Amino acid sequence: MSHTGEWKVRLHLFEEDDGTTKAHVVLDTGTTEMSGSGTAHCNPADRNVPEIGDELAVGRAMDDLAQQLLNTADRDIQGMAGSRPNTRQTAAWPV
Repeated sequence: MSHTGEWKVRLHLFEEDDGTTKAHVVLDTGTTEMSGSGTAHCNPADRNVPEIGDELAVGRAMDDLAQQLLNTADRDIQGMAGSRPNTRQTAAWPV
C-alpha cells in the first residue's frame, strides 16, 4: 500500500538587540500541529554574525521538534504493540 502525504513547516526567526536569536518552527501534519523552539546568544566578545545565530537557533528549534516527533512515535508504537523497544533501538525503524 502506497502512502503519500504533505506536511507543512513554518519557521519564524526573531533577533533581539542584545544579540539573542530565537527560532520557532511549527509543523502542520494536516491533523495536528507541533512546534519547537531554539535560542542562540552571541558572546559579547565575538563579532555578531546574524547568519550564525540564525543557524544555531533554527538547528536547535528543529532538534526540539525532532525529539518531540520521536517521542510521539515511541508512544504510538507502544500503544499499538504493547511493550516494545524504544524507536531509537528498534531495528525496523533505525534513527
